Amino acid sequence: MSEASRRSTKVLAVTTDLNRRQREWFAEVRERAAERPIALVNADAPHEVFRAAGVDYVVVQWWSSLLSAKQRASASLSALRERGYPDDDEQYSALGLGEMLAGAGEEPWGGLPRPAMLSGVVTTDGSARVLEAWAQEIGATCFLFESTVDPRLDVERRWWDRLAHDWPLVLDPDRLDLMVAELEELIGIVDRRLGADFSVDRLAEVMALANEQLEYYRRTRDLIATSVPAPVSVVDTMPATMVSQWHRGSSVGRDAAKALYEEVRARVEAGQSACADEQIRLMWLGRGLWSDMALYQHFETEFGAVFVWSMYLSLAADGYLRYGDDPLRTLASRFVPMIEILRMPTWSSAWHDKEAQLHQIDGVISLGEEDYFSARALEARGIPVLRIGATNVDPRTWSRRGLIEQISRFLDDRVAPVAARRRESGR
Repeated sequence: MSEASRRSTKVLAVTTDLNRRQREWFAEVRERAAERPIALVNADAPHEVFRAAGVDYVVVQWWSSLLSAKQRASASLSALRERGYPDDDEQYSALGLGEMLAGAGEEPWGGLPRPAMLSGVVTTDGSARVLEAWAQEIGATCFLFESTVDPRLDVERRWWDRLAHDWPLVLDPDRLDLMVAELEELIGIVDRRLGADFSVDRLAEVMALANEQLEYYRRTRDLIATSVPAPVSVVDTMPATMVSQWHRGSSVGRDAAKALYEEVRARVEAGQSACADEQIRLMWLGRGLWSDMALYQHFETEFGAVFVWSMYLSLAADGYLRYGDDPLRTLASRFVPMIEILRMPTWSSAWHDKEAQLHQIDGVISLGEEDYFSARALEARGIPVLRIGATNVDPRTWSRRGLIEQISRFLDDRVAPVAARRRESGR
C-alpha cells in the first residue's frame, strides 16, 4: 500500500456522516455561489458576522486540510513558487491560493468558488499577505482585523475558568473597543458589497446556538479526558470538530456537536475504546496531519499508544464559549484573546499543562509549534515532549517513515517508562 493510499479507521458514525454532509453542503455552496457572493475567511475571523448576514463562507484552513488530505499540497506549493509567491511561509493558509493558481481542473469536490470577500486577523505579516494576494488575484475585497496584545502586567493564568462569563473583567476594554469598531466596519462592507442584510437580533440567535454547540464539545472533551481507556482518539475527534466548528452558530453545527457527544458517551457506557490495550496516552500539539491521519493509529498496536488530545476539541471546549447581553461586544470577546490562547507563553503553556493533567497524558508530540514555554512546563511536570520542526501540510518537511522512527524512539526511550510508573501508581 502506498503512503498516499493509507487510510485511518474511524470508529464514530458521526465522523463519517459529517464528511458526507460537508460534501453535500459544499456542493450547495457552489450552486448558490453562481447567484450570490460568498466569503472566504480564516479560522480566526468572526464567522458569526457572515452567518448573521446570511452570507455563505468557506474557511481557508478547512479548504487547506481537504487539499492536503487529497494529496494536492505539493502541486499547490509548486504553483505558488512558479508565480513568484513564497512557498515556505504560511503554507496552511496559502495552499488554496496555490490550488487556484495551478488551475489544473483537479480541485477536490469541484473546486472552490471564487469568493467576493476574504477576511482574517493579522496574526503575522505572512498571514495578511496571503489574503491580500489572493484578493488581488481575483479582484475581491479583503478585510483584515488588527491583532492586539494585552499591555497589562497582571496576566490571567486560569482563563479557561473565567472567559465564558467574566470576559469583561479578564480582557482589556481598549482591545474590545477596537474589535467592536472593526466588526461594525466589516458589517457595513458586508451589507454594501455583498448585498447582505446583517441583523443584531440574528447575531444573538447565532451566539446562543454557538454556545449550545460549544457546551457539547466541552462535555465530549471531559468524557474523553476522564475515561481510561479512551473511547475515541483524535482520528475521530479532530475531523468531527474541525468540520462542525465551521458551522458554528447554526442548528447544523449544534446538532453535529450533540451527535458527537452522544456517540462518545454511548461508547463510554458500553466500555468501548479506541485501543483495548491502551498503555500510553498522547497529546498532539499542533495542527492536524490531514494527509496521513492513519499515522496517529500506527502506534496503537505496537505501543498501545493512543492520541487522546488535540487542540481542536479542547480549544472548542475552553476557548470559544461566551455569554453576554451585547451580542457584538460578546463576539469581540471571543476573538480578541485567540492569539494568547494558542501562542502566548503564559496563556497557552498554562492551558497545555492543565489539559495534559486532565487527559492523563504520558507524552507529547509537538509538530511545527512555537512551543518552547509549553514544552518547558510539560517537561517540568514530568511529561516528555518530542518537538518536530515540520509543517503539517508541507510534505517536503516530513516523511511518514521519518515521523514513525522519531516517535517510536521517543515512545520507547522516554514515554513508556513514564507511563509504566503512572500505571503502577494508579495514575
